[in-house]
Amino acid sequence: MKEIEFNLLEEPWIRVLRPDCRVEEVSLRQVLLQAQAYSDLAGELPTQDVAVLRLLLAVLHGVFGRVDTQGQPVEINNISSAVRQWRSLWELGRFPEQPILDYLEQWHDRFWLFHPERPFWQVPEAEIGTKYTSAKLNGELSESGNKLRLFPAYAGTGKTELTYAQAARWLLYINGFDDTSSKPKGTGLPSVGAGWLGKLGLIQAVGNNLFETLLMNLMLLQDASKAWGEEKPCWELDHPRSGERIEISQPDNPAALFTLQSRRLLLHRNGDRVIGYALLGGDFFEKTNAFCEQMTIWRTTQEKKDAPFIYLPKRHDPSRQFWREFPTIFTERSSADTPIHTPGIVRWMTLLQNPTQHCLSSKTLVRFRVTGVEYGDKDFFVTDTFQDELSFHISLLDEIGRAWRNIIKGEIHRCEQFADALGKLARDLAQAAGAGEKDVSQSAKEQFYFRIDQPFRQWLYSIDPDWDEDETDASLAAWREQSRKIAYALGHQLVEEAGPTAFVGRMMKEKIGKKEVEYRCAAPIASNKFAYRISIIEKKG
Repeated sequence: MKEIEFNLLEEPWIRVLRPDCRVEEVSLRQVLLQAQAYSDLAGELPTQDVAVLRLLLAVLHGVFGRVDTQGQPVEINNISSAVRQWRSLWELGRFPEQPILDYLEQWHDRFWLFHPERPFWQVPEAEIGTKYTSAKLNGELSESGNKLRLFPAYAGTGKTELTYAQAARWLLYINGFDDTSSKPKGTGLPSVGAGWLGKLGLIQAVGNNLFETLLMNLMLLQDASKAWGEEKPCWELDHPRSGERIEISQPDNPAALFTLQSRRLLLHRNGDRVIGYALLGGDFFEKTNAFCEQMTIWRTTQEKKDAPFIYLPKRHDPSRQFWREFPTIFTERSSADTPIHTPGIVRWMTLLQNPTQHCLSSKTLVRFRVTGVEYGDKDFFVTDTFQDELSFHISLLDEIGRAWRNIIKGEIHRCEQFADALGKLARDLAQAAGAGEKDVSQSAKEQFYFRIDQPFRQWLYSIDPDWDEDETDASLAAWREQSRKIAYALGHQLVEEAGPTAFVGRMMKEKIGKKEVEYRCAAPIASNKFAYRISIIEKKG
C-alpha cells in the first residue's frame, strides 16, 4: 500500500445520475466542471448525497466567494454584489473552468484520502478512538458488533470491505450523520450528540440539473441579506483540529460550516480495501439560533411568557408529508401564530426570483427537497432514512404570493380537520362494534393523508399567483370539492367496513361530571356525527 493514495480531485468516487438514467462515478474536479451534464447526485442514500452536495458547495464557496467568473478578485458584501456574482454564473449555464482549476490545484495535496499527515476529512490522532468495521461505516448497513441487519443490502466481502470510492462517500456521511454510540476516551468531556447534519431538518433547492442545484444552493449571503465572513473550508486550515469533543464558535462562513468535522475519523485499510475506521467526537457548537446554517427548518420555543423567542433546528417527522409542513417553512407565522425563522435557502430563492434582481422568472417552477434520518433511543442508532420533495411556482415565495401562502396554510389546516373528523369516526365505529379502539383513529388519519397526498401536491403545483380573481376562486373551489369528496369517500368506506355488529351498535356509559350518562353508539349515529363535523368544517371555510 502506498502511504499517499487516492486523490479525490482525480479519482472517480462521486456517484452522479446522467440524463439517460445511467449512474457513473466521477472525480470531484469533473463533477464541478461538467455539472450541467448530470441530472443529480446518485449516492447509495439520499443522506449521503446531502453530505456530498455540501462538500461541493464548500469548494464553490472557496472559489466564487472570492473571485468572479474570470478569476478576478471580487468582494461580496451586499445584495447587489451577491446577486451580480450569482447571475453571472447562472447565465453561463456551467461553472467557469479556470477559477475552479486554479483553486483545486492550489489545494491539491489536501485531497488525498490516504496521507500520513493530512488525510482528507480525517486526522491521525483519531486512531485512539472507538474502532468500527466497515459495516458500520456503510450507511446502508450501519451495523455494529451488537446490532446486525436481518436483511442486509450487502453480504460476504461486501459487508466487510469497501472500495476507496465507497469509503470516501461514506466518510462524508458518517461525519455528518453519525449516531451517539461511541464513548469518549477522555474524562469529563461534553456530549456532542449526533453529527451536525443529523440534528437538522435538511432542506435544499433542486434544479433541472446538478449545475442548477449547486448554484441555487450557493447562498452568497446569510439569510439573503448579510455578508459572510472569510470562507475557510477545513482543508485550508494550517493545522486541523484534532482534539476530542471541542466546542467551537458558530461558523461565520458556509465553507467552514459545510466542512465541519463533527467527528475525528481515520480509515483503516487492507490492500486496496477499507475494512474499518476509528472515531472520536469532534467539533460542535451551540445550536440555538445557529442561523449560519441555511439548509434547515426551525422550530420556535419560548422559555417563559414574555421571554424572547429562540430557534432550534427542527428534525423532520418521517410520518408527515412535506406539504404538511408548508406553514412552518414558507409562511411568516405558524398555525399557532408563533413567529417563524424561514430557512436561509428559502430566503435566498425568494431574493433570486424578485423581479428587480433579474435572476429567475416568476414562472419558474422550483423544487424543494427535504432529507433526514430517524434515530432510535437517544440517537443511539439510525432507524430510517427518508426524502421528500415539493414543487410550486417560485412566485409563491414573493409578496405577490403572500395571499396564496395564507390560503395554502388554511387548506392544510382544513385537511387536518378532515383527518381529525375521520379519526373520531373510526373511534366511534370501533366503540359501536365493541372492538379495540387502539390505533384505529390514527390509522384512519393516515389513510386520509395517503389519499389526499397526490391531489394536494398537484393542486399546489398548479397554483399561479398571477391568476386573476376568477381563476383563483375556481382553483380553490375545485380543490375544496375534491378534498371534501376524498374525506367523505373514506368515511363511507369506514362505515361499510365496520360490519353488522357496529350497525346494530350497543349502549355505552360515560361519566360527565358527577353523573353517569348512558347513550347508544352505532354506525348510523357515528356516520351522522361525521357528516355534521364535515359540514361545520365547510362552513368555517
